[in-house]
Amino acid sequence: MDEKTVQSAMTIILNAGDARVACKKALDAIAKSDFESAETYMKEAHQKITEAHKVQTDAIQEETRGEKSEYSLLFAHAQDTLMTIYSEINIAKQMIRIFKSYEERLEKLEKTLG
Repeated sequence: MDEKTVQSAMTIILNAGDARVACKKALDAIAKSDFESAETYMKEAHQKITEAHKVQTDAIQEETRGEKSEYSLLFAHAQDTLMTIYSEINIAKQMIRIFKSYEERLEKLEKTLG
């Protein structure tokens, strides 16, 4: 496996891992109803996953231009990691919307009752 493939795979894995950490912090903030922090962490997660995705896209474009690349288990792992964390980010985004909606409904109910 060539050095460029290793470098690309590691860049994807590291950025995707950073995105996962930010996503986890967002989920922790959601659990505390701290939606402002959750959204800040999700912006960070989005930035990191975008960086990882760009590296993957560049590698795919190189191959479509005819540049040869051999199969790499490490690169396959990097792609798997990227897509898994991308899914986690999408779920966390939806959770923010759901819990914000519940929070708003509870606030309205409390105002009505109180």
